[in-house]
Amino acid sequence: MQNAPLSIRGLVKIHPGPVCALRGVDLEIPEGMFGLLGPNGAGKSTFMNIVAGLVEPTAGKVFLDGVDVVEHPRHMRERLGYLPQDFGFYPDLTGRAMLEFLLKLKGVTGPNGRRALADELLERVNLTSAAKRKVGGYSGGMRQRLGLAQAIAGNPRVLIVDEPTAGLDPEERQRFYRLLGEMSAGRVVLLSTHIVDDVSTLCPRLAVIRSGEVVADTTPSAARAAVDGLIFEGFVADAELPAFAAEHRVISAVLNEGRNNRVRAFVGPGRDAPAGFSRSAATLEDAYLVLMRCPSDETPPALSRGAAPAMAGGVA
Repeated sequence: MQNAPLSIRGLVKIHPGPVCALRGVDLEIPEGMFGLLGPNGAGKSTFMNIVAGLVEPTAGKVFLDGVDVVEHPRHMRERLGYLPQDFGFYPDLTGRAMLEFLLKLKGVTGPNGRRALADELLERVNLTSAAKRKVGGYSGGMRQRLGLAQAIAGNPRVLIVDEPTAGLDPEERQRFYRLLGEMSAGRVVLLSTHIVDDVSTLCPRLAVIRSGEVVADTTPSAARAAVDGLIFEGFVADAELPAFAAEHRVISAVLNEGRNNRVRAFVGPGRDAPAGFSRSAATLEDAYLVLMRCPSDETPPALSRGAAPAMAGGVA
């Protein structure tokens, strides 16, 4: 996809040491939800901080609607909503008072004043009934929704959310999914996470980052299709698992009822499936774990090169 609203070209970040956090990242990011999936330490937060204008890159460019925001960071800051992974609140303030305070810090108000805007935002994130409660008594999901309320204040062009569902229970996670989906219309939403379900549920496009490099730029359906027919599942006893893993490409092993392991294995072309294993429908998590755990020369080209057409990117 050419001329995407958010264009990342040749992004490099080297920290003192030297430590190379990003290695020439190229991405074209359209409107809507876009997932950045990778393990902790892969470079996701560094990438987000550079896009947000909080960190300067060593090299590379970031364009928002054609404007170089590395050279002109104010252009991004005036159009950015940001929900970081660790968002601090004052526990003794009510939800409304906390949000009003954050709006004041951001310099955002509405036609009817800051309090009216805070009430409108609390309604959008379903916190009206908790507006007078102290934030210290909020659940994790409620705090995330309050953080999202401040992030969308001012109707930002770009919304960045970093690991937003970490620590949320399943019900709160589903509620947050719905809110994020509603907020994605007409803006770029960057979702950085190591939780595959977040991306599978929300994002029509995603990039997988590993050791500072983009190793896939694709869609959930294309990623699943790239490994479909190559995933096998079976049971392996705990004592036999090391020997099994030495012979086969194990992508996950989950203890089953405290005894055997339910093992999923990637069986590349020309390899034999493990004895007693049966073919299993591929998931996005399978595709992700193949990228993380299998040698690059065994990774299906349709996965590692980005199976979906008309989108720049791939291995940096």
